[in-house]
Amino acid sequence: MRSTRLALVAMAAVSLLAAGCGDNSSSSKGGGVSEAGFTPPKMSAMQTLGTGEGQVNLVAWAGYAEDGSNDKSVDWVHPFEKATGCKVNTKIAGTSDEMVTLMKTGEYDAVSASGDASLRLIAGGSVAPVNTDLVPNYKDVFPDLKMKPWNSVNGVAYGIPHGRGANLLMWRTDKVKPAPTSWGAVFDPNSPYKGHITAYDSPIYIADAALYLSATQPALGIKDPYALDQKQFDASVNLLKQQKANIGEYWSDYLKSQQSFKNGDTVLGTTWQVIANGLAADKAPVQTILPSEGSTGWSDTWMVAAKAKHPNCAYKWMDWIISPKANAQVAEWFGEAPSNSKACALTSDKKFCDTYHAADEPYWAKVHYWNTPISQCLDGRKNVQCVDYAKWTQAWTQIKG
Repeated sequence: MRSTRLALVAMAAVSLLAAGCGDNSSSSKGGGVSEAGFTPPKMSAMQTLGTGEGQVNLVAWAGYAEDGSNDKSVDWVHPFEKATGCKVNTKIAGTSDEMVTLMKTGEYDAVSASGDASLRLIAGGSVAPVNTDLVPNYKDVFPDLKMKPWNSVNGVAYGIPHGRGANLLMWRTDKVKPAPTSWGAVFDPNSPYKGHITAYDSPIYIADAALYLSATQPALGIKDPYALDQKQFDASVNLLKQQKANIGEYWSDYLKSQQSFKNGDTVLGTTWQVIANGLAADKAPVQTILPSEGSTGWSDTWMVAAKAKHPNCAYKWMDWIISPKANAQVAEWFGEAPSNSKACALTSDKKFCDTYHAADEPYWAKVHYWNTPISQCLDGRKNVQCVDYAKWTQAWTQIKG
């Protein structure tokens, strides 16, 4: 699952910069320095789809390319192979850094990248622009997932949206009263739940503090929780250092977090919908909300290698994995909202898309999807430098002590 995705992203900004961020010597389609603050290597998307090459080599998160080996009833790989003649070879990656490294080898054709890896892959020239006209099911992807800062640059698409999720606030209803409505519940220095609050264990969690400060301290001028100048960053870090005294445990393993809420060691903190579902199945007294300030979240993207040896099969895979049936299957298996609007009619749990707010645009408008902080401010500011992810990682080590 997603537990180790962000464990080793310390070199994110460093890699991005080294890979070409800020290099204006070449331009992609559209030209000039992108809104993301860097110029991708010049390359073109595939123009026509041909016959499959007989196989496709994927780098994927666990659960994204199931072939029945983990659960005989969960298999969308073999039907793809039968339909296209493209044999699927999958390399499971445990972290975004691992994905970036694997894609640099040139041995893989496509990757299911998260927002903290996608810009690195683009800037480093590991992935090519994507011709969405060659992915028929793209037309049914929810519009609010298309052409976003983590899957496009300068108006050029670099991937196909796979699915998404929000980082929610959860609490034990038998322990925490009244019910919280704000992230302030986890940042209250005088919290009565001291020692029983949890937070996500990753430098990217600094964005959660920044998001809260954007609402409670507007004078800081935080517009994007992944674009923090030094003053904004210091305020966020200081808030997390203050919060540390109340944290019982940081979590990165979702099963351990689920168990901690279940046994009552944790009563309040950040969670995912899949954890809440597991606790509901166990009849644990918990409830979740998207707090008044909104939340952080994630959206994954299938991207094609710049030097893919099997590009036609890669395109066929991208179209397959976001097809209504396969997208419904992977969303339910993984525990995320599907990207294809037609997938909701095919989930085995007919309330699944309601539970995950799949088509709830006002809900997603409050979610700030993970992105990789770089020195060029992602919110478009030109008169100040932002703090890059390498420094986020250093700060996170200091926060945890």
